Amino acid sequence: MSETPTLRLDKWLWQARFFKTRTLAAKMVSLGRVRVNSARVTKPATAVKVGDGLTFAQGDAVRIIEILALGARRGPATEAQALYLDLAPKPDPADIGAKPYAERGGARPTKKDRRAMDAIRRIGP
Repeated sequence: MSETPTLRLDKWLWQARFFKTRTLAAKMVSLGRVRVNSARVTKPATAVKVGDGLTFAQGDAVRIIEILALGARRGPATEAQALYLDLAPKPDPADIGAKPYAERGGARPTKKDRRAMDAIRRIGP
């Protein structure tokens, strides 16, 4: 009877470098923002194993991950990327939401752009 090795969910998310700290990973799990094999989990100590699927939001993107390996430590990014397979579809560059001033190549809006943004936000005259 050999048991399949498992690891705490919050520890795996931290080792795979999805979250900067283990505390932050545990908080996201506690808030119910992580799903393991399509089931919502709220305990950071939930055991995960190789082959499990994880779904969670990270920034503006939804990450769909398959666990390929359990890490022994939090190593460099190349080592962390070997722990999972990213199954989420790649975003279309046209859908990223480029702003008009970004299309011109500038990093800052012009005065006209700023006035238009202020009018939208109803700031100023």
